[in-house]
Amino acid sequence: MENQKNTPEKKFSTGAISATIWKNAHQSKDGKAFEVRTVSLQRRYTDKAGQWQTSSSLRVSDLPKAALVLEEAYKFLVLSGHSDESVTTE
Repeated sequence: MENQKNTPEKKFSTGAISATIWKNAHQSKDGKAFEVRTVSLQRRYTDKAGQWQTSSSLRVSDLPKAALVLEEAYKFLVLSGHSDESVTTE
């Protein structure tokens, strides 16, 4: 189970703001495999050199978009039956 590349399960975005759901495979101490989903929230922007960057810092004007993408991520998790898992925000 280790050494697997972790890819996003689902991504919701509006403008520069995105919420990405990650499916993380873990193994308990007794050897049982299980999955935990996490949600990361990011803002994309271009720096002075014109290169795309990401940040977890949001502006006040980003908050409505952040709320929207987080709500969509939550809906996806609930409707796909993952609402009883430990869902954390990174």
